[in-house]
Amino acid sequence: MDILISILLLMGGVLVLVGSIGLVKMPDFFMRLHGPTKATTLGMACLLFAAMAYFSQYGDGFTLKEILISLFLLITAPISGYMLIKSAIHHRIDSTQKTTGKENIEED
Repeated sequence: MDILISILLLMGGVLVLVGSIGLVKMPDFFMRLHGPTKATTLGMACLLFAAMAYFSQYGDGFTLKEILISLFLLITAPISGYMLIKSAIHHRIDSTQKTTGKENIEED
């Protein structure tokens, strides 16, 4: 069980780091949004699963707190990302030439 917890913690830490680096290094808003909505969300899920495994093994037993936090995170992160993208499109935020999918945006 310790090996599983360690692997989940390492995977979660690496994914959160990759998502944070992507947030800083990407050239425009549309690309920057991929870091927190994809990699960081998955990294936080790995960290929460590691916490569930640890506390079920060494703590007071199995609790639903980590499951509820994971569900809330996995449901709200894509929705908030979608709303941010819709707002950026509505406000006509500029993007770089590397951003794909701009031709699919409908005009008002």
